[in-house]
Amino acid sequence: MAYFEWADDMVIDNGPIDKDHQILVRQVNELHTATSEGRGHEVVGRMLDELIRDTVEHIRREEQEMARMGYPRLVQHKQGHDQFVADLQGLQRKFEGGSSTVASQLSTVLRDWLSLHIRRYDKDMRQFTQQQSRSRAPA
Repeated sequence: MAYFEWADDMVIDNGPIDKDHQILVRQVNELHTATSEGRGHEVVGRMLDELIRDTVEHIRREEQEMARMGYPRLVQHKQGHDQFVADLQGLQRKFEGGSSTVASQLSTVLRDWLSLHIRRYDKDMRQFTQQQSRSRAPA
């Protein structure tokens, strides 16, 4: 069983946002496996680089989509994104500074953030999109 399982209640768009989230879930599981096998420190540097790159790209796409559809809580959502990227960059600095606990910290931070962010904040975006679609649908 994977450390972090993709679940039906995490589906947002059955498209690019979900694909991005699934990539991040796969990365969380890869990092957790490496950490469990005692290889966390050897893979965390590469993983942090990938995670930061992929997360920034995902956030850019997600925020563009929110702006396009007029999502009313974009500013608050963006603040959460910005904080998460700052947290990842802080872990990267700790790793570069020689910390040996970054792999396990990162694994937990990612699992918890992805679960909360997708299931609460991205779900809100999905509900907004669905409401917009219903209000535009012919009666």
